[in-house]
Amino acid sequence: MSLVEPHSRRRALPARALTRCRACTANGLLPILSLGATPLANALLTQEDLAYPETRYPLNLYFCPSCSLLQISEVVSPRELFGEYLYLSSFSDTVLANAESLARRLVGRQRLGKDSLVVEVASNDGYLLKQYQDLGIQVLGVEPARNIAKIALERGVPTIAEFFGPELAEHLTFAGQFADVLHANNVLAHVPDLNGFVKAMALVLKEDGLASVEVPYVKRLVDDLEFDTIYHEHLSYFSVASLKNLFERHKLIIVDVERLPVHGGSLRVLLAHHGRPSATVKRLLLTELEVGLGQPAYYENFADRVRSFRQRLLRLLKDEKRRGHSIAAYGASAKGTTLLNYCGVGSELVDYVVDRSTIKHGLFTPGTHLPICPPEVLMERRPDLVLLLTWNLADEILGQQKRYRELGGRFLIPFPTLRYA
Repeated sequence: MSLVEPHSRRRALPARALTRCRACTANGLLPILSLGATPLANALLTQEDLAYPETRYPLNLYFCPSCSLLQISEVVSPRELFGEYLYLSSFSDTVLANAESLARRLVGRQRLGKDSLVVEVASNDGYLLKQYQDLGIQVLGVEPARNIAKIALERGVPTIAEFFGPELAEHLTFAGQFADVLHANNVLAHVPDLNGFVKAMALVLKEDGLASVEVPYVKRLVDDLEFDTIYHEHLSYFSVASLKNLFERHKLIIVDVERLPVHGGSLRVLLAHHGRPSATVKRLLLTELEVGLGQPAYYENFADRVRSFRQRLLRLLKDEKRRGHSIAAYGASAKGTTLLNYCGVGSELVDYVVDRSTIKHGLFTPGTHLPICPPEVLMERRPDLVLLLTWNLADEILGQQKRYRELGGRFLIPFPTLRYA
């Protein structure tokens, strides 16, 4: 029995097309890239779903020359996207290790104690807040996906199953729940109302508190051709400059920034009500200016490279099939949905997908309808080649599949360069 209601049999909520920049509300958005009409990236299917048509939405990328924000135009209802969810952060060893390290750092930096409160927005299954709990700190999660919030509660992590915004922020502050540390990891890109969300952050954050926000870095997306990061859940693609413009509108200051390797290259920005930008913040802003991150030409070149990649990947996979080689994929991920659907890689080229997440086993990938199996299947069936869709966890996965590779199995890693491993 599936943990979620099948997407193809839900009554799909209509999307609305963006006419103004979602950050600065300026007109004049410039079209950059169309990835076609695609299903929702995490809308995995059951066997019964395959008999029904899938809802698809346009996936078009635009650039705002006024505030430098890269964004998609179609806004799918958040309740359609996140009312139920299939991504559990705790299935990644890398994510868990990073969470433990971050919690310890911020406990020390902010001198947190038993009377402190750490709030996380989009807290998933409580993987990060559990680290603070283990250190004796009070925590509160806000997670809109009901099925995921339920898992967090079962693990003993206090969690509100609601969307975060000004209304919830006012409710929390009225109850005296102000955050000494406020986390928003990999959620800002998902938010339709950026200004309402950041306003809520400013309300909940204590006057001397620290907010930690992680987002995929648009410079890495463009430089390393990570177009599979583009899907309907990710409405915005941030640079340091576009983040600065957004946060300053709500009197929050980026006091520091760190570049992270996770999710193909991310930013962790630290925000406060008071303070000054660090030398690192100033350096990254200058670098973005020098390479042209605020200019349309930077993104138009990216679009040309994406179209070229699609041709190269298809040619390579078809050559493998002509040699009689069997092909599987690793990672029933949102990234994989974009790559497979945009590139036209379906069951004629790939036989199945494996994934560590047990709640995905027995389901099928959106649009391409590939069956999802446990990773152990790779050793049982021994495909000649595995297309690594969760390439951002390449080191971790290649290590886990050491025996498969020793027996002659090969992985094809798409980014940052298309290569075998």
